Amino acid sequence: MYLLGLGLVLLVMKYLAVGPVATWSWWLVLLPFGLAVLWWAWADKSGYTKRKAMEREDQRRQDRIDKNREALGNLPNKKQR
Repeated sequence: MYLLGLGLVLLVMKYLAVGPVATWSWWLVLLPFGLAVLWWAWADKSGYTKRKAMEREDQRRQDRIDKNREALGNLPNKKQR
């Protein structure tokens, strides 16, 4: 996502001829977009995206369990005697 944002900023700066970006080649300005596409392709192919989504779901589930235990008066991860 950072590469996409950087690409947009560079694109606007090149279009408006702001600063040193105005003299850069269009290939250099558009490079972050290509890198973002490569990143997304790698993340999908390697399972990185799915793994992160599963981690978020697991964390939400654990937070919900902990919240319910606290509401019942049970402290999470502690043995009761």
